[in-house]
Amino acid sequence: MTTFNKIFIGIAALGLIGAMFVFSVNETEKAIKFKFGEIVEYDFAPGLHFKWPFPFNDIKKFDGRIQTMVSKPEGFLTAEKKNVFVDFFVKWRVDDVSSFYQRVAGDVYQANNRLDPIIKDAFRGEFAKRDIKQLVSTDRKVIRDILINNSQALAKNLGLKIIDIQVMRIDLPPEVSSSVFRRMEAERDRIAREFRSQGSEAAEKIRADADRQSVVTKANAFKEAEKLRGEGDAKSAEIYAKAFGADPEFFTFYRSLNAYKKTFNKSSTLVLDADSDFFRYFKQQK
Repeated sequence: MTTFNKIFIGIAALGLIGAMFVFSVNETEKAIKFKFGEIVEYDFAPGLHFKWPFPFNDIKKFDGRIQTMVSKPEGFLTAEKKNVFVDFFVKWRVDDVSSFYQRVAGDVYQANNRLDPIIKDAFRGEFAKRDIKQLVSTDRKVIRDILINNSQALAKNLGLKIIDIQVMRIDLPPEVSSSVFRRMEAERDRIAREFRSQGSEAAEKIRADADRQSVVTKANAFKEAEKLRGEGDAKSAEIYAKAFGADPEFFTFYRSLNAYKKTFNKSSTLVLDADSDFFRYFKQQK
């Protein structure tokens, strides 16, 4: 046997002996160390760890990733004693690997079987507090948070932590569906009538305010027009007065011409004394 072969065999032997004293834990794993069948250590961080060779220490590893439990449709009674069928799923992961091993032997299938009635009891208790209308209209996040809080303590006894509970579908019996839809329709009609009433009231207020503003605007405009008309009449009287003062005879003549123009037309008939002052300019010679 050559020196190289001896070195190779020696390294391989050391590696084999070293492997008997160490074990590794991945980030996705949970591990338990046993000593003669009893749990002596758990909750290992990812990496390499020391152990004594078998049979002193035995190592068991479990999946630490998030698991999904999908439940079959289950019937629950509401506060109205109406039966509804619910599809849901649960997301969970191993939190306490020691309890997980002791309660369900580290088996995911057994964990789902133990967790299923816990979640259903939480659903049953919560649905019994609500009527169908509340179940349909309430934000599902509210129900989700309540279900998680109500079932978390019991799940912890199994070494599990519930990450999420989601309702996929809530099915109503046909007779219940019709009743719910009628109530929802009546509620929507009531809300619509309320909105229309509020809209009509707002429209009346706007219309009344517009009418008031119109009256005020017209009154102000008439007031301003009368003021301008008065000022115009005063100015006109002032101009007439000045014109009359400058040449009374011409002013009288001009006024007479305007009177003739307004009085005489094709169908005019006047019965006046020929010596009337109205015709005095007709009597004058050129």
